[in-house]
Amino acid sequence: MKNDLHKYMSERYQRQNLVTKAAGPVITISREYGCPAKSVAKKLTQALTEINKKKNKPEWRWISKELLHEVAKELQMDPSNIKYVFDYQKKGLLDDILSSHLNKYYKSDRRIRNTIAKVIRNISYDGNVIIVGRGGVAITKEVPKSLHINLEAPLEWRTLRTSEKNCLSIEDARIFALDVDKKRKEFREFFEGKNTDYTRFDVSFNCMTLSIPEIVDAIVDLAKSRDLL
Repeated sequence: MKNDLHKYMSERYQRQNLVTKAAGPVITISREYGCPAKSVAKKLTQALTEINKKKNKPEWRWISKELLHEVAKELQMDPSNIKYVFDYQKKGLLDDILSSHLNKYYKSDRRIRNTIAKVIRNISYDGNVIIVGRGGVAITKEVPKSLHINLEAPLEWRTLRTSEKNCLSIEDARIFALDVDKKRKEFREFFEGKNTDYTRFDVSFNCMTLSIPEIVDAIVDLAKSRDLL
């Protein structure tokens, strides 16, 4: 998947396409911690690709952590040196100042995040892509053919899943889930601005009451109605 993305992005940069009314289609999936975004993205990719094959249209793909390697390549940095941004962490002011003086390859958090936005926009403009997380809803809001999904669920349900997955106590799992939710929200706000309601999800699904196949079927229907297929 990583090599395919590198090849794709290399060709993409060579073409230097501009944004047009035909940009997209792109689907973004945001989620509260504990919701199965990757499982939804994988099955949704398969469903959309099957539909496109019948119409002789391009296959769909979904992208999440693969972005780390492409952003690192764009910045000419080792992925390990920017992974903290993808983990929703920030450098303190002192660390930031020291790094800028000691490392000639230093890139600020802002520079890294702006490069994330650049890579996501370039991928989304060419279309047939599902982007999981990474502020996708805010970054691709100008793409005409786009659909923005949010996966949510009651905190207690997510807490139990988090406890089982990470072998944490119920209380620690609750704190962990809320902390990740907060960091993801702050990450989106970097691209959309604080206290703004301009960027909204088109639809939210309750992962406690809806199965993954039900969610995927609903998204496919929405994609059809929005002329994304």
